[in-house]
Amino acid sequence: MEWVVLLAVLLMTVLCLLKVNVILSILISTIAAGLMSGLGFTDSVKLMVAGMGDSANTALSYILLGAFAVAISYTGITKILVNFIIRILTGKKTIMLFALAGVACLSQNLVPVHIAFIPILIPPLLKLFDQMRMDRRAVAVALTFGLKAPYIMIPVGFGLVFQDLILKGVNSNGAEITLHEVTLSMLIPGAGMIVGLLIGILFTYRKDKDPKDTVKENKIKPEDLVEEVTFNKQHLMTIIAIILALIVQIITQDLILGALTGIIAMFVLVALPFKVLDRVMTEGISMMATISFIILVAAGFANVLQKTGVIGELVEVSISMLGDNKPLTAFVLLLLGLIITIGIGTSFGTIPIIAALFVPICLAAGFSPLATASLIGTAGALGDAGSPASDSTLGPTSGLNADGKHDHIWGTCVPTFIHYNIPLFIFGWIAAMVL
Repeated sequence: MEWVVLLAVLLMTVLCLLKVNVILSILISTIAAGLMSGLGFTDSVKLMVAGMGDSANTALSYILLGAFAVAISYTGITKILVNFIIRILTGKKTIMLFALAGVACLSQNLVPVHIAFIPILIPPLLKLFDQMRMDRRAVAVALTFGLKAPYIMIPVGFGLVFQDLILKGVNSNGAEITLHEVTLSMLIPGAGMIVGLLIGILFTYRKDKDPKDTVKENKIKPEDLVEEVTFNKQHLMTIIAIILALIVQIITQDLILGALTGIIAMFVLVALPFKVLDRVMTEGISMMATISFIILVAAGFANVLQKTGVIGELVEVSISMLGDNKPLTAFVLLLLGLIITIGIGTSFGTIPIIAALFVPICLAAGFSPLATASLIGTAGALGDAGSPASDSTLGPTSGLNADGKHDHIWGTCVPTFIHYNIPLFIFGWIAAMVL
């Protein structure tokens, strides 16, 4: 019974590697997990649907953030950034990759649109990537770093939500810790992601790679890709709307209210005419609908695993064999976190599940509250990069595959899994030993 989690996640992973549609892979694995746990087909589906409701808030926030990102793009302000990248960084692959990682970092904290910026910013750069013979796997690694590292280390925007989940998980299960201590506990694991980014850009994918279906005779000049845009009052109003959205999001800690504030401000400040509101919402929903639905289905998968009790059984069986061996206990907890998160596809959804299980175990093994928070945060973050159902991989693919030349599994999931989960695991284990 305790091996249901492993088998279900393994099934989902294999199906995705065989290029079965991600949503179908999760649905099949969810039903399989239910059947292996003793449920029938009908009960498995009902439990899955019940769990989907828990992530409706997240799905709605992503759709609104998508609409906000579309509204921003309508003003043309994103073209200024694209033009800057093209003019300044053409031919400078390494610097461009670090710049893309930096822009992605801003999407988690300063301008909390998360993955919604990628389908707007990346497609115009694809021809330039091909011209520069850039390996798109390096771009995926850079973007995923920016989507993940900030929320692990910085308690602002999505990072505040993530670290607050850790705080509540630790404090509600028998230990005491402050938000500042949670932030400190995640700095060492976050450093592991920086190491992974450096390895991916400077070593693994540094070599030139010829793109698919490239006609080498038709060289693309950077100036051919640039569309002149000058900064105007419309762009100023857009920046004000972004600032208002950020302020509301920080004050309320609610992404829906933040995104809604940004959208409304765009029209109140006349950054956009009211007549395009319907079009903005429709395009935002279209852009984020697939990702939002995958998140919903993944939440249903998590609910089946949680409500059938198989996660708790897996943890109990694993720990019963460890005793008070702290190094081995930390290793097993991180491994379980990796397995659970790669199946669920969301670090945010994993934290409440594993906190209730991990805190008593950590206290019994003699871990400090800081080490406990580090283990929970790292275990939750493990698997987010590399999971076929994660927005940290779905986001980069949505931009890089705009021309049909990028594969979600082998182009995004496998490279990000290798470069981030391995160093996260190592640095998270070190943090648990030294904190």
